[in-house]
Amino acid sequence: MKYSILYLQILGVMAFLFTLPASTCFAQEQSKISPGEIWPDRDGNHIQAHGGGILKIKNTYYWYGEQRRQGLDTNFRYVSCYASKDLINWEFKGDALKLGGLDTLLGHKWVLERPKVFYNPKTKKFVMYMHIDGKYKRGTTSSTVTNNYTYASVGVAISDKPAGPFKYLKCFRPLGHESRDIGQFVDDDGTAYLIFEDRPAKGFHIAKLSDDYLTVEKDVCLIKAPLEGGAIVHYNGLYYAIGSALTGWRPNPNLYATATSLSGPWSEFKDIAPSETNTYGSQSTLMLKITGSKKTAVIFMGDIWKPKTQWDSRYLWMPLEIGEGKLWLPKPEPWTINLKTGETK
Repeated sequence: MKYSILYLQILGVMAFLFTLPASTCFAQEQSKISPGEIWPDRDGNHIQAHGGGILKIKNTYYWYGEQRRQGLDTNFRYVSCYASKDLINWEFKGDALKLGGLDTLLGHKWVLERPKVFYNPKTKKFVMYMHIDGKYKRGTTSSTVTNNYTYASVGVAISDKPAGPFKYLKCFRPLGHESRDIGQFVDDDGTAYLIFEDRPAKGFHIAKLSDDYLTVEKDVCLIKAPLEGGAIVHYNGLYYAIGSALTGWRPNPNLYATATSLSGPWSEFKDIAPSETNTYGSQSTLMLKITGSKKTAVIFMGDIWKPKTQWDSRYLWMPLEIGEGKLWLPKPEPWTINLKTGETK
């Protein structure tokens, strides 16, 4: 009889476990970052933060990106937010921004891409920039509707908390320029910059944000190279800029250049990886600098896009070999980082 009771108890526990969501059963602590693989969050779901950026507040990192999970309401566009204390294990904090209502201006296929969030220490506000695009309707007849990706603007949203909710404020072209892919950069002195690709100018801008971060104040430099996915890092007295060629979803050999000042002059662009690998199938979105007690690490953050199954798009994060004007992306393999010392292995 005791055996029968125990057996029934075991069956009951098993039945309970099978009723739980699959993510609850299979979530587990991650010990390494595995480039190109499914990257589960703490609930066991693949992280959906594509084209994203990182913001550190105290000892917590926040990762924002395009939310591409299946089943989303197509009347809206979403920006996800994840939080981590080790850059490896991430907790989904929800959708920081849910934006709708732009269909009448841009058509039903309008896009929200590459969200980046800054923290303004003066206003104590979190400010999100994003690429907003679509079919710009310049009039009331069909003949005045332009093609996709002609609105070419940035949107701005604001929040009191890092995970949102963010309130959408406005959309504009920075300093009157077209803006498609955007990137973010905060220099060592705390000055914040927006990086944005300008197709007519055949290059990308580095532009200083205003004191409240709600607009672009000054164009610091136009790097005359037809690149998108722009990212910048300041390392040992040199600025390194990387970008991706204009091939849409298809990967290509990402390039880098250096300068002693953001205003330039910038060096000739060179490959960051063997050209035949097409940056190992990825496209740049950010270079994340981790300053530790023993070493300063710079992490390449890239997206491996899957346009037909966007929810399955992957990430390629790898420590860069960087210094003395050289930058190189090693062949991807699992790795980890000690955030206190800055050492990677």
